Amino acid sequence: MKLIVFIAFALFVTTFAKKLDEKYMWKELDFAWPSEEVKQAAIKSGRYIESHNLPLGLEVWKDKMFITVPRWKGGVASSLNYFKINDERSPVLIPYPSWEANQLPESEQTTQASYGGGRTDAKEAEKADNLLAKNNETIISTFRIRADDCDRLWVMDSGLADILGSPKQWAPNSIAVFDLNTDKLIRRFVIPEDQVKEDSFFANIIIDTQASDCSNAFAYLPDLGSYAVVVYDFKNDKSYRVKHNFFHFDPLQGDLTVGGVNFQWTDGVFGMALGTPTNEHGDRTVYFHALASTKEFSVPNTVLKNETFATSGDSYYAYTLLGDRGTKSQATAEFYDEKTDVIFYTQINRDAIGCWNIKKPYTPENQGLVDSDSHTLVFPNDLKVDDKGNLYVLSDRMPLFIYKNLEPGYNYRILTGKTEEVIVGTPCENAVQ
Repeated sequence: MKLIVFIAFALFVTTFAKKLDEKYMWKELDFAWPSEEVKQAAIKSGRYIESHNLPLGLEVWKDKMFITVPRWKGGVASSLNYFKINDERSPVLIPYPSWEANQLPESEQTTQASYGGGRTDAKEAEKADNLLAKNNETIISTFRIRADDCDRLWVMDSGLADILGSPKQWAPNSIAVFDLNTDKLIRRFVIPEDQVKEDSFFANIIIDTQASDCSNAFAYLPDLGSYAVVVYDFKNDKSYRVKHNFFHFDPLQGDLTVGGVNFQWTDGVFGMALGTPTNEHGDRTVYFHALASTKEFSVPNTVLKNETFATSGDSYYAYTLLGDRGTKSQATAEFYDEKTDVIFYTQINRDAIGCWNIKKPYTPENQGLVDSDSHTLVFPNDLKVDDKGNLYVLSDRMPLFIYKNLEPGYNYRILTGKTEEVIVGTPCENAVQ
């Protein structure tokens, strides 16, 4: 009898619990080079070193899958790229918006500059600014990107290259906005120097807008290094820096072990997700968490969009502690899915993807586990949900890339699944009515 019950349970799990499918995988990233001669010349000169190209962020727009490749080390061929969604397992990356826009000048020593903290050499800063003046579409190094409801791609460009080697600030931190229908740059906004601190690090960008009013858009830029959020007002073409205690990391949650590598991080506010608008004005909840933390917080977007209120101490109590995910649940990215009312998030300490239904209390018991795999989900770095309810997860074993060495074989993957299917059997499936 016990055996029959066990078999029935196993069949139930097999039938209803659907894991993520491996859609794409790479041993090394390759690119759609102008020619084989150009590729070989780049290899010979060290401008392309295969093992230094690590995918980190992804975004989906229509039939395009965008992939970012930050310039952690020298030899990154292109930082902003895409490929057409298809059945090819290891597609080559196409630089966006062009090859030229993703190329650093030949002489690295003549154009580096320092912005935001530390010493700024005026002549070198001018040369770096000239890099953008020559081609304002230039993308130096980007981590995460976001496409909005108005068919625009928002790119947070750190302007920083060779981060793990000899860091070079080629250009100031800036936001580049592209029209995805024409692949043309709409605007480049440089974050003012007084909003960039010595330890600032912008590795994410969230866009708050509606297709009914594309000019009324706001970008939220979590500053994980100096614990703040820079808010960019698109209509007025200005930004301001917002501070709050909830943007800081938890000193008890900075110890991480991924892929057998132990390390300690102090990353503050990082993941952010936008709830669904509740009225015609686009009012909604902004969910957020620090990377070195297991707690989740929220704040109304009306707070962040009001510069006077957001930058004053009066806004302190507008922020809410939602709860704690539980032990070893540190997360990088999160994303809200309107179809299921579920926020999906990475679990880097567990090689997993978690979920939470926003209609339930934020407790460990209400956190679901969509998938966990110590082979395919080692450091799930970014995730997105498209308008068809497809969840995409990029895993890249980044701690091994930074602190050790990646092993031969497939290290980079994009996994996918239908949001309505992957939450079956988890606490995220049924919401409180």
